[in-house]
Amino acid sequence: QVLLVESGGGLVQAGGSLRLSCAASGSNFSPYTMLWYRQAPGKQREMVARITRTSTTTYADSVKGRFTISRDNAKNTVYLQMNSLKPEDTAVYYCNSIPIGAWGQGTQVTVSS
Repeated sequence: QVLLVESGGGLVQAGGSLRLSCAASGSNFSPYTMLWYRQAPGKQREMVARITRTSTTTYADSVKGRFTISRDNAKNTVYLQMNSLKPEDTAVYYCNSIPIGAWGQGTQVTVSS
C-alpha cells in the first residue's frame, strides 16, 4: 500500500508563495496520475491540480495561472508550487493518486489578508 506524506504548508500573507511536497512510499508511483486536493473548513474536498504519468497537467479554474504541479519520479514525490496566494486558498491540502489510495494527514495552508 502506498503511504502519502504531505509537507510544506504554513502561514503566509496574501500574495506570497509556498511549495508543497507529497512523498510516496511503499510503491513506485511513476505509473500513476497524481492529484492535489484541498478542503477548507465547512467545505467539500476539491481537486486542485492533476498530473499524469507523462506530466500532462490539469488545474481547477480557481488556481489556474497561480499554481504549478510537477513530479519527480526518481524521488517518488509530487510538488505543488503555489504563487500569488489568496485568503480563499486557505485549506488543508492533500495528495492522492488514480486509482485512489489511502489519504495522508494533509498539510495546512493558511493565507492571511
